Amino acid sequence: MFSLTRRVFGLGLLAASVALSFSASAQELKQLNIGYQKTGLPVIARQQQVVEKALSDKGVAVKWVEFTAGPPLVEALNVGAIDVGYTGDAPPIFGQSAGANIVYVAAMPSNGDGEAIFVKPASPIQSVADLKGKRVGVGKGTSAHNLLVAALEKAGVGFDQITPVYLSPADAAAAFASDQIDAWVVWDPFFAIAETRYQPRVLARSSDVLKVNSYILGNKDFAKAHPEVVTTTIAALSEAAKWADANRDKVAAALHEVTGVPLDAQTIAANRSKFGIFPITDAIIAGQQATADRFYKLKLIPNAVRISDAVWTAPGN
Repeated sequence: MFSLTRRVFGLGLLAASVALSFSASAQELKQLNIGYQKTGLPVIARQQQVVEKALSDKGVAVKWVEFTAGPPLVEALNVGAIDVGYTGDAPPIFGQSAGANIVYVAAMPSNGDGEAIFVKPASPIQSVADLKGKRVGVGKGTSAHNLLVAALEKAGVGFDQITPVYLSPADAAAAFASDQIDAWVVWDPFFAIAETRYQPRVLARSSDVLKVNSYILGNKDFAKAHPEVVTTTIAALSEAAKWADANRDKVAAALHEVTGVPLDAQTIAANRSKFGIFPITDAIIAGQQATADRFYKLKLIPNAVRISDAVWTAPGN
């Protein structure tokens, strides 16, 4: 399940093009490679260059590598093509179940209002229960996948009673536009883009059915070899979060500048975003474990996982 049917980056090319910035030995680090997606705190951090500034006195450059979804980002972490990265709740679970070489470094708030199950306005589907027998577009192993599973469970519909159509956001957008799928489950800014184009009927948002987090993840070997770089990066991301909260009127423009996503869609996304970064607590681990157990029960992941085994502890903690 960890292998993807469609890899946006073709990891062989990615691994070749992104210089590996570390080894298991204590070699001097020259470059930190950060994986990010088209929205959220890492985009703000890139626009503000807070990580670059924080690492400049250590002689460490920063390279940002964009992904369209969490699963290929986790796979890139696994092979060492990037060193740290940002995903929702589900991708690290799928990765850990497949033996990925990753650790949880820090937690962030879930963008609960910015992820949803929705249909076109003219659709006869009025509720999650009406998805029975329907084709639903979703990214396999993504946070949207978790939303779909949990929403169906809450509505009393078995996951085997729908037809999941596993698609990347770009492919799902095309399938939704051409009515090849009946419903779509996705996160911002793709959800926000769909809102500007279709004014869709929202059946459920993550905030309606889930209490989860997003995460900063690290390559396990990298985090072990360069703990100071990891802690410095987390501190810099915290500064970016403070800036975003204090400058809400500038967040959408910052997201638009980095990603190229239309400003109207990024404005929608920014207005419902939550910014922050904090340690992995026992409560967060327990919530993530509940999600992992649900996936294993439904046979969506091949092996049971223990989330606590993959939580990184900074030196001195």
